[in-house]
Amino acid sequence: MPYKNFLEEYPLYRKFSVAKIPPTTDRLPVVQINMDCPICKSSQTFAMKNEYWENLNYANYPIDGIIFRAVYLCYHCQKFERVFFIKVDDNQKWFMKVGQYPAWITKGNVNIEKLLGEHSSYYHKGLVCESQGYGIGAFGYYRRIVEEIIDSLLDEIADLLTEQELSQYQDALSKTKKTIVTQEKIDLVKDLLPPILRPEGMNPLATLHSALSEGLHAESDEQCLEYAETCRQILIFLVNQVAVSKAASRGFTESMRKLLEKKTRK
Repeated sequence: MPYKNFLEEYPLYRKFSVAKIPPTTDRLPVVQINMDCPICKSSQTFAMKNEYWENLNYANYPIDGIIFRAVYLCYHCQKFERVFFIKVDDNQKWFMKVGQYPAWITKGNVNIEKLLGEHSSYYHKGLVCESQGYGIGAFGYYRRIVEEIIDSLLDEIADLLTEQELSQYQDALSKTKKTIVTQEKIDLVKDLLPPILRPEGMNPLATLHSALSEGLHAESDEQCLEYAETCRQILIFLVNQVAVSKAASRGFTESMRKLLEKKTRK
């Protein structure tokens, strides 16, 4: 299979778009993957052991519209197998898993769930919807998390600003209290984020604002899956980064306080 991350990370029924798919099965590349092996009890390398055309008439079978099997064997124990059934688009524009054994497992982020607290159940339900290809459901759950934590999240961001940045931010923050529309709240402050929340100059709040707005008008699970994934990734980044930054600030303050106390005693 030419796309490692497709096999490792994509749930069932989610389309994996490809610029160009080889026209026949014998020209499909074979890649190794890294996934958990329950026998080895660790992440291991898996190598493909069958041929794409095993159930077809001949090796150079036309690939458009077919469903083929890819069987992967753990390289370490040589016992545990992972099996994928993959469909190719009639127009050779995408791959899609239509079967997988063992089943694709939703893996949450324990730290994020802890930080989300009472909202963590929505996060887990969103992951389950993603795993089944229910983009509309996943988007709905992640959107609900954003709506319920946005006020506290924006308040916590204020703690990461310098005095010079804080004045303008506080003015915008006060305006967010006058609206109940999440997108309006984000729009008011999205350009005032501190550098620590702008990895490589990118603005996660601006992207979140766009995803929330466009996701409302998506007409299919497939479209909503993309917006849902964007919302989830930004949520994880913001919640985690704010928590880490505040913890680091507290640690620094505590260290400085102890140092000053020692100097005072002298």
